[in-house]
Parts: sequence; structure tokens; C-alpha cells
Amino acid sequence: MSTQTKWVIDPAHSDVKFKVKHMMISSVTGQFESFDATVESSSDDFKDAKIDVAIDVASISTKNEDRDNHLKSDDFFNAETFPKMTFKANGFDGDKLKGELSIRETTKEVVLDADFNGIAVDPYGQTKAGFELSGEINRKDFGLTWSAVTEAGNIVVSDKIKLMIDAQFIKQ
Repeated sequence: MSTQTKWVIDPAHSDVKFKVKHMMISSVTGQFESFDATVESSSDDFKDAKIDVAIDVASISTKNEDRDNHLKSDDFFNAETFPKMTFKANGFDGDKLKGELSIRETTKEVVLDADFNGIAVDPYGQTKAGFELSGEINRKDFGLTWSAVTEAGNIVVSDKIKLMIDAQFIKQ
């Protein structure tokens, strides 16, 4: 039986970001400031990895307090009732990471493009592993259905959300 190695997220070297079209003419980029993630794997290629992620919804930041408060409201995430988003990976083949994403009361399988950037030892002797993940979800699939239309007929917020995650893990 192989030994499972545990890795924990290094928040100082990790980002959970998203991008969404605004009024279909520009994009708004935001991020979550607070999140936790662990990986358990018996191999250095992480192909048997068990990955658990929890994101604090109230930590959302789009550089606009009014917009952030709207995103935390029941129109979108309802951070008071549903304080965490979670992702549980159930498959990594070296290029794609599959897992169950839960937002509000909805859980759906998502597939993210994954670049495993390798393992390195930092100047302090800590072993670290780095990943870049990207993908796209439809916010309405997760119950984030708020919608508005401008006078010109443009949708204010696109249904498609681009995800961009940089994750560095520290070997325990």
C-alpha cells in the first residue's frame, strides 16, 4: 500500500479569480481573498489526488464595495446562508481536473484545464507543488439567476463565468 502525502494550500502564492462580461462590452475581474485547500496523493504526478477546496464567499472582491455587497446578497451567492463554496476533485489525468463544485444548494460536475507546473523546494526547505487551473461555468446552473437588461437591450451580467486559479501547495 502506498503512503498518502498531504499538501496544504499556500495562500500567499495562490489566487482564486474569476472574470465575467459586464454589459457585454467589458469584463469585471474579481477574486476570493479567503480559501482553504488540501490535497492527498501517493504519487508526485497527483493523478490519484484527492482534492478538497473551500472558498469563503464573503471574501469576494471586485474592487467595488457596492458590487461586492450585491454579489454577497441573495441575488447571487447569499453569503449569509451559504458561506462556503466547495470543490471536491474526483479525477486528474495530468491535463484535466474533474470534480464537484457546490455553490448555494447546487452541486454540478465541472472540468477544469490543469497545468501541473511541477514540484520544487523553496529556500526555506519546504517542498511545494504548483498548478494553474482554468475553466468556465454557467452561473445560472448554480442558482445565480439575477439578471438585468440595459435600456439598449444589453445584458448587464453574462451567464458565463471564466475561472482562473493559481494554486501552490506545501507538502506536510
